Amino acid sequence: MPDDHMTETKHPDPALAAYWQQLDTRFPQAEAVFADCMADALKCLTAEGVTAYVAAARVIGKLGRGVEPLLAFLEEWPDTAAAVGEAALPDVMTAIQTMQKSPNGRAIDPFIRALAPVARRLQSAELLREYLAIMLDLMTRTTGSIHGHHTTFPSPGLPDFLNQSAHLLGLLTLGGLKNWVDYGIRNDKNHPERQKDFFSLQSADSRAVLQRERHGTLLVDVERKLDTYLRGLWQDSEHLVPYSTAFDEIRKPIPYYDVLGIRLPDVCDDRNGVPGIDRYRAMLAHIVGHRRWSEAQVADNWSPFQRMAVEFFEDSRIDTLLIREYPGLRRLFLALHPKPEEHACDPETTSCLRHRLAMLSRAFLDPDHGYRDADLNEFVARFHELMAEETITPQASARLALSYVARTRRPSDQFAQVHFDDTEVEYRDDNRQLWKFIEAGDEEEAFDEARKVEQQEVLGLPPRHYPEWDYHSQSYRPDWVSVYEALHPSGNPADIDRLLQKHAALAKQLKKLLDILKPQDKVRIRYQEEGSELDLDVAIRSLIDYKSGATPDPRINMNHRTNGRSIAVMLLLDLSESLNEKAAGSEQTILELSQEAVSLLAWAIDKLGDPFAIAGFHSNTRHEVRYLHIKGYGEPWQDMVKARVARMSAGYSTRMGAALRHAAHYLGAQKADKKLMLILTDGKPSDVDVADERLLIEDARQAVKALDQEGIFPYCISLDASLKAGDDDYVRDIFGQQYTIIDRIERLPERLPELFLSLTR
Repeated sequence: MPDDHMTETKHPDPALAAYWQQLDTRFPQAEAVFADCMADALKCLTAEGVTAYVAAARVIGKLGRGVEPLLAFLEEWPDTAAAVGEAALPDVMTAIQTMQKSPNGRAIDPFIRALAPVARRLQSAELLREYLAIMLDLMTRTTGSIHGHHTTFPSPGLPDFLNQSAHLLGLLTLGGLKNWVDYGIRNDKNHPERQKDFFSLQSADSRAVLQRERHGTLLVDVERKLDTYLRGLWQDSEHLVPYSTAFDEIRKPIPYYDVLGIRLPDVCDDRNGVPGIDRYRAMLAHIVGHRRWSEAQVADNWSPFQRMAVEFFEDSRIDTLLIREYPGLRRLFLALHPKPEEHACDPETTSCLRHRLAMLSRAFLDPDHGYRDADLNEFVARFHELMAEETITPQASARLALSYVARTRRPSDQFAQVHFDDTEVEYRDDNRQLWKFIEAGDEEEAFDEARKVEQQEVLGLPPRHYPEWDYHSQSYRPDWVSVYEALHPSGNPADIDRLLQKHAALAKQLKKLLDILKPQDKVRIRYQEEGSELDLDVAIRSLIDYKSGATPDPRINMNHRTNGRSIAVMLLLDLSESLNEKAAGSEQTILELSQEAVSLLAWAIDKLGDPFAIAGFHSNTRHEVRYLHIKGYGEPWQDMVKARVARMSAGYSTRMGAALRHAAHYLGAQKADKKLMLILTDGKPSDVDVADERLLIEDARQAVKALDQEGIFPYCISLDASLKAGDDDYVRDIFGQQYTIIDRIERLPERLPELFLSLTR
């Protein structure tokens, strides 16, 4: 009786009371919101849909999960159904019941709360069904068990995924979301804390894969086109630097430029019929206009409203000057510039200054703007009169802006509630370069900062990040490996001279081969208008033509070039811990023999005159791959380089793929017909953070394929004694037929130079 009495007083409407009885719950929190939720449901749903809504809410209320899932469903389902249709309810209830039967019952509440925003992103029952399949697959594959038979531990990352799902679908297609989820499951399946970091977008891997899977035009894909556009059309060669738009939800980043380069968003979607690459072009054009024609002004004595007005007027001045130079930009700017409704802002309740300035900015560019405001039209006319002058300055534009603010000032401009709709001109930068501030104490602060810079230690170059191939998924793990490069420490160069003296007999034999390979002859280049000497045969023939009245051939000179070699070489040394072992049948370590071989090879290449570099590498997990420069292409084979070779030391592991990619970065920049990379290693790729021994072998194989595509010829000299017995021949897997196995390592100083000479004949 008390419950019936409460129902009658709370829900006097008989239909509402009937629905309440059908819901059959005693939660007072549900009763407090039931009438409002039903009002929303009756507006959005059919009669059958309302009945199904209440029945589903009854089931959720009796799951034993408390009142929160019920409240979430009552509040979210009407909006969800409005977006994807009532027919999606059975699929949603099936997902809820599946979660209830698993250890993931606590994720039901975040799942239901994410429904409405997810549905608004998808706008289709079919797409919502695909989203549910992705979510359930994530739950199934990451729910743990003790003995492998019964699932007992909830998915660590499922709640975080559900909390981020609406945001993710704003950045990814469902296909991209599935790839992102698969990557997180595959690589962090056995690490619960890493799963939480991945699915909450806290880990670097998560963000990198998200960037890779995003839809739209990626800056990295069109950077070369934009650089050409910037140089060719605007005669500007500034560096383009991307910033991420995926993770800053509090304040949306805006394009800008500073001393380090022009900052652009990492991805641009097509918008208003404008392709993403054209949106990039509009941003670059506007920024170039500022760099050409804007000047920084002192801002200390101007109010924020005045500075806002000056920025709008200066942006419009720059756009007008750009359109004057390239009239086709008007169409692009108008397609991206919002057109605010004239009476969209209520000045009685809202600050409308930003709205008025956006309308004015549109009117400056659009002759057919259609606005009727008298002040607006007057200042549009004054602006164009000002722009007609030959020497229009930023100061003149600023004076006109201040005049506009004074003319149109209203008390409501001070209100905290500001009208932002249709006021953001997305292709314009944040105008940080328009202002300079003169404040007390600036000089002292500048002096202190300079002193701090002087005292700061140089910590070395920042790491270069490279992808790594995952053969399970047949895709790259983006920015997976961090490569730190440094100069190799130096030792005593006299030690290398002693090694060369030790192998004097071998050096004498090599010199005979070198004399054969060294370029000797000169080749004439005839028929040159300008050259080093006269080509007599052609000159006499031209003289005869001239005497005969015919037009003589002016190409009567010739030049010479050496018929030489065009080879650039990179010698990449595996400096892992195993090189400290003694070679079989020798008292020397593999490292000492490698040192002798490298010294002889460097001496031989230097005699030939080929440009070459020497580098070593080792690794301590993917976070620390060390790449040590021993000789650069611009360094001669002299004591400084010999000192580094003399100090060669070995340690840690062999993450070969990253080292190959980094070495290719330097070898690929050389201008040579043939580019040879010699890799000297004594074992298969491995590292302490990799349990699957095939993973780094497949990654190195993929790196070798990339070298071939870049025109680099990789060749491996393997010192792995286990390969003699026909054990797992990983070298063939990585390098194909481009390798040699030296089973008698003590002969390495002799074999290595011979191999090089045979490869470069």
